[in-house]
Amino acid sequence: MRVFDFDNTIYNGESVFDFYLFSIKKNPKVIKYLFVVVYNLLKYKAGKTTMADLEEAVKKYAIDYLTAFDSYDELVNEFWDSHIHKIKKWYKPQSDDVIMTASLNLIMDELCRRLGVKKLVCTTVNRETLEVEYINFGKNKFDAFREKFPDESIEEFYTDNIADIPMIEAAEKGYIVSGNKIKQVK
Repeated sequence: MRVFDFDNTIYNGESVFDFYLFSIKKNPKVIKYLFVVVYNLLKYKAGKTTMADLEEAVKKYAIDYLTAFDSYDELVNEFWDSHIHKIKKWYKPQSDDVIMTASLNLIMDELCRRLGVKKLVCTTVNRETLEVEYINFGKNKFDAFREKFPDESIEEFYTDNIADIPMIEAAEKGYIVSGNKIKQVK
């Protein structure tokens, strides 16, 4: 099985940030969350946030943000209509691929449907309550993968982020992706 980090690996950019910017066009009132999004994104990329801090920030604002839209599913569909071109050309989905990401299931479910990817490990928001139930970040990724696929071996793992070392170490082959360049590191 091949396993892929998503943002800056097979997606050119940070999907949550792109989605947030897209959502501002649909409801300018959500711009008030810009500082929170940018601040936490920068901390994440710098590896300077704890899981507890990240969970607190996401949970604190998620429900207010998500309820600012009449139809979240419609917003997600429009987003992928305009952003699916950001899936890097080198990525060719296969039936047993797994995408692992900190992005929300509310965004990723539709993309995976469009790509034909049936295995997804991501941050989970309860569709009924809009509460964040799980954040797929850092070491949580490895733990979530093992919980969901306890007997599966990782033939190849692709990421842009050195924070994914536990996943690289668990794979037979590990790759670091920078732009469209792929370098085997294991």
